[in-house]
Amino acid sequence: MAAVIQEAYIQGVSTRSVDELVKAMGMTGISKSQVSRLAGEIDERVNAFLDRPLEGDWPYLWIDATYVKVREAGRIVSIAVIIAVAVSTNGGREVLGMRVGPSEAEPFWTDFLRSLMRRGLRG
Repeated sequence: MAAVIQEAYIQGVSTRSVDELVKAMGMTGISKSQVSRLAGEIDERVNAFLDRPLEGDWPYLWIDATYVKVREAGRIVSIAVIIAVAVSTNGGREVLGMRVGPSEAEPFWTDFLRSLMRRGLRG
């Protein structure tokens, strides 16, 4: 059941809808605090992945940004999401980092790239 709830969270399903989904599956309902705890576990795993040390050489690095719409203070706004994907010396591709910010302004990119270097990006 935890996997279903976590998948619903990732898909953006509201806490109330998660409870309805669990009941529709024939199980006892789930509280908001249980949903929050499971969502927190996802956040911890994602943050651990994004903060992990980067070991080895990465001779090829692609960085790009896109804009997504999010709800902030009751309004829908566009925010920038930047991502770094690299190829290791053995040819494997890996997502090295991702960051969310208000726009693609130069300080945002600089901070993102410096964070990759602090985590060990070389090559």
